[in-house]
Amino acid sequence: MKSVKEQIALIERGCAELISREDLEEKLKKAIEKDESLVIKAGFDPTAPDLHLGHTVLLQKMRQFQQLGHTIHFLIGDFTGLIGDPTGKSETRLPLTRDDIARNADTYKQQVFKVLDPAKTKVVFNSAWLGELSSYEMIHLASELTVARMLERDDFKKRFEAHRPISIHEFFYPLIQGYDSVALKADVELGGTDQLFNLLMGREMQRTRGMVPQVVLTMPLLEGLDGVQKMSKSLGNYIGVSESADDIFGKILSMSDELMFRYYELLSDLSQEKISQLQQDMEQGKVHPKAVKVQLAKELVVRFHDQDAADAAEKNFEQVFKRHELPDDILEKQLNAEGATIWLPKLLLEAGLVKSTSDGRRMVKQNAVSVNGEKVADVNAEIPTDAEVLLKVGKRRFCKVSFAPDQ
Repeated sequence: MKSVKEQIALIERGCAELISREDLEEKLKKAIEKDESLVIKAGFDPTAPDLHLGHTVLLQKMRQFQQLGHTIHFLIGDFTGLIGDPTGKSETRLPLTRDDIARNADTYKQQVFKVLDPAKTKVVFNSAWLGELSSYEMIHLASELTVARMLERDDFKKRFEAHRPISIHEFFYPLIQGYDSVALKADVELGGTDQLFNLLMGREMQRTRGMVPQVVLTMPLLEGLDGVQKMSKSLGNYIGVSESADDIFGKILSMSDELMFRYYELLSDLSQEKISQLQQDMEQGKVHPKAVKVQLAKELVVRFHDQDAADAAEKNFEQVFKRHELPDDILEKQLNAEGATIWLPKLLLEAGLVKSTSDGRRMVKQNAVSVNGEKVADVNAEIPTDAEVLLKVGKRRFCKVSFAPDQ
């Protein structure tokens, strides 16, 4: 096991806040003396089926703890998901059904092991202990925090002052998250900067039960491809863990130079020294920015796919964007011609290039759709079905569509 100093250097990389460094040093020192590993906890509510790179910031830090020899508890909040995390929300979240949670939890388990070592990861569900709490124990849990303290939370405070409703069950969320730390005997809990209140709750609840309080480590919220807003599927500025190798590669190549190094710091396995050297070489003109982006893009594609996929994505990118050629593996589909024309958003959906006609309309409005090499900005456009059509959405999605006469 590495020394305390070496471990701290890796653990602090990219982190926003560490509460407290002294506590972590003491825990690491004792772990080395006793040849034991620390219990590292991070919780994810299965609120959606897909993870994006913003989620993997925490996973990357968990991976670093694994590399240091510590025990990772990847906590799936199947119980807390029934409440809905109120963090950062201006209104009460709609609760998920048990079926929704079960489906999303299954996809989480598949995706997280693209980053974490499955042999060194304990996947736990908080319903295992929270579902066993009696009504008496739940009421006792609620007595541990005052309404005044809860309203110190920025999101609750804003909702209260704006006369927006706050449901009583939302107050249980930080208490329950804190109790998770008690149940797991967590030494360290990781979370985003927006989770600080909840993370500190675990520290308090452990202390009141005579336990050594956990160390709290927060990671910054990763900016999306726009470099401004945090990465979010709803904002369309995300890179999904399950996206194709070509999409991941192309999106990385499209980002700004400044944002690229933010991603390097939070997501790359390169040492901080090598990242700093890359940045210095680029600024001095010794290496082209594109080459630095290609290195990051290939690293991430290998992580979520494999080396062959990364090499193929680089080749396809060069063909499409440097030589203005079509990719080798362009998608081809034959559709039934139900009339002389077809509405463009519907065509994009049937071609598999968008997830819904609403998504298709949005891409057209964003000037991100081309038909036979020409941009189309009219959401009401009708495309003739008497000839083959080449569709392009964004910079990387292509489909060659032919039409069979309607029977």
